[in-house]
Amino acid sequence: MSTFKAPKGTYDLLPPDSATYLAVREAISAPLRGSGYGYIETPGFESVELFARGVGESTDIVTKEMYAFETKGGDRLALRPEGTASVLRAALEANLHKAGNLPVKLWYSGSYYRYERPQKGRYRHFSQVGAEAIGAEDPALDAELIILADQAYRSLGLRNFRILLNSLGDKECRPVYREALQTFLRGLDLDEDTLRRAEINPLRVLDDKRESVQKQLGDAPLLRDYLCDACKAYHEEVRELVTAAGVVFEDDPKLVRGLDYYTRTTFEFVHDGLGSQSAVGGGGRYDGLSEMIGGPALPSVGWALGVDRTVLALEAEGVELELPATTSVFAVPLGDEARRVLFAKVTEMRKNGVAADFAYGGKGLKAAMKAANRSGARYALILGERDIEQGVVQLKDLESGEQTAVGMNEIVAELESRLG
Repeated sequence: MSTFKAPKGTYDLLPPDSATYLAVREAISAPLRGSGYGYIETPGFESVELFARGVGESTDIVTKEMYAFETKGGDRLALRPEGTASVLRAALEANLHKAGNLPVKLWYSGSYYRYERPQKGRYRHFSQVGAEAIGAEDPALDAELIILADQAYRSLGLRNFRILLNSLGDKECRPVYREALQTFLRGLDLDEDTLRRAEINPLRVLDDKRESVQKQLGDAPLLRDYLCDACKAYHEEVRELVTAAGVVFEDDPKLVRGLDYYTRTTFEFVHDGLGSQSAVGGGGRYDGLSEMIGGPALPSVGWALGVDRTVLALEAEGVELELPATTSVFAVPLGDEARRVLFAKVTEMRKNGVAADFAYGGKGLKAAMKAANRSGARYALILGERDIEQGVVQLKDLESGEQTAVGMNEIVAELESRLG
């Protein structure tokens, strides 16, 4: 047994469970790929300053949860705690916004890292699929992303999730609300750290999960009562477009996101079967983020959905995905000549799209057939010396036990026909 173990708060994806994670990633990304979003991949680490500016210096992510380190060359880097800042940085660096086709629509999939207290549904290493539409201020884009996420979850068979929707206003109306909220928070019985946070970014206090804080926020002013006419009209159009698409959502006037860059539309996908870690994904509009990290004004919107949490949601609902068999045919050679002939036939099958495996290691018939049954294959191909002389291979249906001799040159076509 190895003396090394996965770091605390992380996990290994191993077969057969890993197939479910792959299927979830595929299902989440499929609607995006069919809607003009191109794939982007960014480094696993970035400049600390990118996240300090973009995510927000007062957020828990930057102050408490980010894995930051200094390189031998003196650079301050951090493992990426989220995807949006990295994707926008990459788009700006490559001048994608200057190609003349806005919005730039991108999707991504990868691992992210936060130093948190590990618990079910909350890991220090986690997986997300995300989407960003960069460079356009249009309620239809906000609605599109909400609809595509809903479509992805429903394609997986999820039903017991809810979409929470709110508007955080913009640079015109949020300062007025900010002042009203700070005045309210100063009158509460809060600890010094929370009061300090209220002075830097009071919306973050609304997102505080502690019961001692939440029970004091019942009469807090609501941002929706301070929205300017432009933000009200924008939000109403998002609501109308989402409703017209048949997507059900709940207005949540207290919904805020844990990142500083959000403006106007903000939304969250929650699943009530997951306990305290009920959020499975979320996102919103971030019209000022490009300028925060040194770029031009590029109004944008996006989301990230947690693969880990989505898998837990599927388990909570008892949804079992129909996963393709990793192996359809298992080849069992009996003897050296059969090994050479059958290996070539397996290679041919694979080239023709038939998922096939082979009894490696010189196993005897009994051990090889046990391996065939464990592989999950529907059929076994058995080849011995007499079969070679007759130009046939034995095809055994591992479900029914029926075994027939098939011509060596016809076996690939026969399997393609049987497997559909």
